[in-house]
Order: sequence, then structure tokens, then C-alpha cells
Amino acid sequence: MKIQNPVLRGFHPDPSIVRVGKDYYIATSTFEWWPGVKLSHSTDLVHWEDDGYILTDPGKLDLRGVGISQGIWAPCLTWHKGIFYLAYTVVRAFYCNMYDTENYLVKSENIHGPWSDPIPLNNFGFDPSLFHDDDGKKYMVSMVTDHRVPKKYAGRLILQEYDDEKEKMVGPWKEIYRGDKIFLEGPHIFKRKDWYYLFCADTGTGEGHGQTVLRSRSVWGPYEMFQADFMERKDDKEAWSILTSRHHPDILLQKSGHCDMVETADGQWYMVHLCGRAGEGRNPSDWERTFGHPRFAGERRYPLGRETAIQKVAWTEEGWPVLEGGGTAPFAEVPAPGCREEWPESLSHSPAGKICERDTFDSPVLRSCYQSLRIPMTKRYISLTERPGYLRMYGRSGLSSWFSQSLIARRITEFDFSVMTALEFEPEVFKEMAGLIVMYDTDNYLYLHLTWDEEVGRCICLLKGENRVYENLSEPVPVKEGAVYLKAVSENFRIRFYYGYDEENLMPIGEEINGDFMSDEACMEGWFTGSMTGICCQDLTGLGKYADFQFFEYKTGDF
Repeated sequence: MKIQNPVLRGFHPDPSIVRVGKDYYIATSTFEWWPGVKLSHSTDLVHWEDDGYILTDPGKLDLRGVGISQGIWAPCLTWHKGIFYLAYTVVRAFYCNMYDTENYLVKSENIHGPWSDPIPLNNFGFDPSLFHDDDGKKYMVSMVTDHRVPKKYAGRLILQEYDDEKEKMVGPWKEIYRGDKIFLEGPHIFKRKDWYYLFCADTGTGEGHGQTVLRSRSVWGPYEMFQADFMERKDDKEAWSILTSRHHPDILLQKSGHCDMVETADGQWYMVHLCGRAGEGRNPSDWERTFGHPRFAGERRYPLGRETAIQKVAWTEEGWPVLEGGGTAPFAEVPAPGCREEWPESLSHSPAGKICERDTFDSPVLRSCYQSLRIPMTKRYISLTERPGYLRMYGRSGLSSWFSQSLIARRITEFDFSVMTALEFEPEVFKEMAGLIVMYDTDNYLYLHLTWDEEVGRCICLLKGENRVYENLSEPVPVKEGAVYLKAVSENFRIRFYYGYDEENLMPIGEEINGDFMSDEACMEGWFTGSMTGICCQDLTGLGKYADFQFFEYKTGDF
């Protein structure tokens, strides 16, 4: 049996993995999307299923007002003596000079909770990681942000002891890495035999991304960086990476880095890492003149965002971890550690991100494939019981809101997909809208919606937002009374929208749209998440006009 990468497709960045008995769990970043920290489960590293979220209590996590691609960053999931530990960052301010990076730890005896109240850690930077040493001591390692102009160093990592009984950081902190040219982040510490390994992401999170490893006989260092002849480097600003795609632009798994390692029950080692599958499009070479921003001119676009893959690890005679199979480039197919002869139907045919094809809203609670923006969808926003068999959504703030949107969405996992819904909605003014959305963030989306126009009455409109530049892609189209079906079909992220009164006879609206502007490198403010699709409702009058959605369907592949 082989592991087929990416194992978690679509928006699943910054993976952290832990094994407890036969169960493997991966935690991934969720940024401004609620609930916080997505969890995936497997028993063989091959078949994965969605397993809900960890940070689900609004009394313990407030994301209202966090900016685009801020919020929950780089969770670190560990287990020690019957307790799960999750360290994570809540980023409150990032696209500025002085960063606000609040680091916390929560604990639970059960992976599905309940989880403890958040325990504050130090806030030197983001990417906190907890290490449990053999003597019972625990340490937190993280990167350090530097707001000074110019920065003193390209990258820093610090270590400090954490007292689990007192539930606080104790003792002095120590700088264990200082690089004048090589930037490291996403650190994890492992112990194997008598060595402490400092496992770090290097060189940002774009196409130059990679993974570096250092080691020491003491947890406090000094740490020596692994350097070998098989590690290709073009200049001294490139890290010595054991995993990277930076010199292999034609392979499937680009942006590879930000790794975490796990040991199987029989002593085999694997690493999980983030990656991205590049689309065909690129940013214009005159990107700066187009949007007044110099970032990523000419770069490839990644509308699916950063995903999660798995690689098998071998150990050199000198005790360094390397890719089994040689080189530094990630493999799209990897040997599995072993398999069972039979697998539950839910696992063998429901890899993470491919559940819940058509949701007819017959459950009293929202399915775990959905997330909302910054806030939970309480009864102020949605109801699954007010009209059984429908999702009733009450219109709240506009699509640019960082505080109170009525919106649910799920990850887009492939370049080819279709999405469809049917809704009943009776707007009375143009400020009332409800419909189907494909989006990257609150500045970048395609929104096919029902609304009201003074000249044509109830109508369908198609709105595009690209980096806060907005345009209607069609004239308002009047629609009949009753339910209206809305659909989007993507082929290689070229998206065509449709509407109608039954799902077998839909009519196109507008022209085909190249949707890859909803991409990591194409979004001006945030670029850490991935494209989502879902349903939403706005009422800018403040009266809370509701829409009733009959179903929501997401399909990939042939349709």
C-alpha cells in the first residue's frame, strides 16, 4: 500500500502529527476560520478522515476582529502520559511593524475534549512547540519576531522551560539559534538516542520553503546544523534543507516544508509537511502597477492553498534524518508503514476533505466539514431546527466584516469541482442578499446571489471582489417566485456560474471566469489559507432577513 500525496487536500497548512497507540492525529492551522485547529485522524497514515476541531469554545477563543490570514497559526499537538497538549498562536496583528503573537497551551485527556482553559505562554514570536523530555521536564521552543528596522538577524529561536504543575513558563529563556542569513521558524524538538534534534521550517512559506534539522547533546544547545553534499544550494542565503521543492519547479508538491515527525509502533519514522499544488496561472509581471503592491510579481498561483503531505524518513549512519529514497525533493507516492486487510467503509472511501457530498441539512447540528469566519454560527446566525430539512440563515454584516458574518464554507480540494445549492429568499431592498460563494478571503471572492433591484425586482447578480476592487459580472437577471438553484462549475479553476428552478435545467449567467486570483500569492493582504466555497446571507439594513437553504453540494472529479 502507498501513501498518495497530498493526504490532506486543500487548505491544511502547518501540520503537526502525534501517534497514540494505533491512532495518528494531524492538527493544522485554521487562521481566521472558526472553529480553531482542524483535526484529522488515521490508523495507517494512508486513509484519513476529518475529525472535527479542537478550539470550539467561544468563551476560550475570541477571533472577532483578527485580520485576513491572522488568527490561529501553527498548532503543535503532542501527547505525554495520558494527556494531549496543544500549543498554538493567536495572531492579533501581523501586517504591521510590531507583531502581536499570543501563545497558548490547552490540555485534555481525550483528543475530542473537553480541553482546558488556555494557559498563556511567552509571546516572543509565533510557532510555539512543546517538548517532553525523558526526565519529566517540558520546554517550549518558538521563533522570535523582530520589529526593529533593520532587523538584527534573519532568524532567531528561543527555548524556555514550562512547569506543568504551575501551568506557566518558568526560569530564564535562552536563544538557541541565531541566523544572520538563514531564517528558521516552525521549530520542534525531538529526542532520539542521546541527541536532541531541532527540526525547523526554513526560508519562508513560498516556493523557496524547506526543512532544516540541527542537533545537540543538550536541549539548551549549542545546536549544529546538518549540512551534506546532497543538499543543493545556490547561495549562502539558502538553508541546508533535508526537504525542499525550491530546485524542482516541475514536481507535484511545491512549497514543501514546515515538517513534524512521528515514529510508528514498530520504529519506522515519517514526517508530515505542508506543500502546494501550483495552478497554471501566474501573477502579472506588472503586478505592482496593477494593484499598487510589489509582492509576488510573476509568481505562480496556488488557489487550493497549502496542503499536507507525508514522507518516509531514514536515518544516516551518523544519526541524521533524511528522506527515504534519497535527495531532498518530496515524493508524490510514499511507502506506507503497513496495512490492515480490511478497512471501515468510512475510511476507505472518505479521505479528509471529501465527506458530505450533498448535505440536506437533516442534522440538528452543523456538520464538521464547514467553518465560519471568526465566530461560531449560533442561533443569531443560523438555525437547523426552525424549518426542519432546511438551513435557515439570518442576514447580518457584509462580506468584508471581520466581526459578524452569516457564512459557512468548506475547503476546495481539487482544481476541478462543482458546487450547488437551492434557496428560498424574499429580499425587499438591494441591501439584502443570499447565495453561493467561492472565496479566498473577505477581499477576494465570486458571489452568485439573490437580491433586489428597483428596476427588475427580485434578481440574480454575480459579484467579483479582487483585492478590494469590485465589479458586477452580469446585469441583474429577474427570477421567478419560489426556490432558485445556484451552481458553480470549475475546470482547472476556470469557473462558470448557473442558475435555474430545478437542478437539471440550469442557465448560465455571465462568462467563464479565471478564478485563480483567489490564490495564496495573488491576495494582497493574506496569503496563508486556501480557497473555500459555501453559502452566506447579508442584510445591511440590520433587520436580519433570512434565507432558507434546501441543501449544499460539493463534488470533485467527474460531474
